[in-house]
Amino acid sequence: MPVTSDFICPSCQLPLKETRTSYGIFWNCGNCGGRAVTIELLRRAFTPECINPLWLHAMRGEGTRGRPCPECRQPMLAVPLSADAGIDVDLCRHCHFVWFDAGEVDTLEPRPVAPAPPELPQKARELLAMEKVKQLAEEAEGSDFDSAPPDEQWKTIAGFFGLPVEFDAPAEERTPWVTWTLAAAIVSASLWALPHLREAVQNFGLIPAQAARLHGLTFVSSFFLHAGLIHLISNIYFLIVFGDNVEDFLRPFRYLGLIAVAAFVGDLAHIAADPQSQTPCVGASGGLAGVITFYALKFPRARLGFLMRWGFIWFRWMRFPAWFALILWILLQFVGAWQQKAGVSSVSAFAHLGGAAVGVLMWLVWRGYGREK
Repeated sequence: MPVTSDFICPSCQLPLKETRTSYGIFWNCGNCGGRAVTIELLRRAFTPECINPLWLHAMRGEGTRGRPCPECRQPMLAVPLSADAGIDVDLCRHCHFVWFDAGEVDTLEPRPVAPAPPELPQKARELLAMEKVKQLAEEAEGSDFDSAPPDEQWKTIAGFFGLPVEFDAPAEERTPWVTWTLAAAIVSASLWALPHLREAVQNFGLIPAQAARLHGLTFVSSFFLHAGLIHLISNIYFLIVFGDNVEDFLRPFRYLGLIAVAAFVGDLAHIAADPQSQTPCVGASGGLAGVITFYALKFPRARLGFLMRWGFIWFRWMRFPAWFALILWILLQFVGAWQQKAGVSSVSAFAHLGGAAVGVLMWLVWRGYGREK
């Protein structure tokens, strides 16, 4: 049964009604018959040939200023539904909503319906019913366990090495100069230190038992140094993939403030875990944890893809909404913190948790301040 939601019809300015289907949830206007549908639901219900061009047009900015989004109220982008239909629909690049006026969704081509299964015994029908319940639960959570690979080849390579990739990334309005500059500075400092890494880490790494040495400079220098190429490449990847969207929302000064405070609090959490440790710690992970957490809270519907593989034989992409991936990541950090205390891990999960806590607090403070003109 439809229920009234907080979403507003962009044409009538009336509350939309929530409707649940086997494909997911959409919102419709009882007055004009318009519908607000997420791009993810459209991909499950209709053929890729009629859905993918919508998002491609939007990502390239190939459209005109449209009506306000039913959720965030920012102007959507009016893009052509197809080359020959002569119909424009409104698409929000931030919330991933597509607005269809009455009858427009009927022009889309549905995915082929599988033929009805033959009559099965009662036991088999019960097992199929349980699988259907699991499938609906997965759809309600927004996960996708049978996803097509990303269009960009580099994302497939990143996924092969266990890194998450963005599907339907939030749109950006400005070039992320701060993210690129910060990445360049980190790479330059780490590569400079690489030939004499042990000496550089010992001199400029953060040592908990000597936190005030060099007048506290190691809180800064340790951020730019990394313990090897893999450590460096993974952190730079996370900075570029998630930092650009957070910078676009917060703008440069608040974005730098988020990274600086998250890195500092992460360092303090690392020190608190073992104040007498003489082992130097390096890396930007505390600051990046704040960025990643802010990203997941600000763009909870952004899809993150993970390539699950078994050797070189079995591959499958799995996509999760950013909020769900954040929960899994936080749980892993608590496990890592236990391993760190037990002395079986060289990764500072406490620094990650400290940075993540700052990301939550900064999101609570700044979530309504973004995208000033």
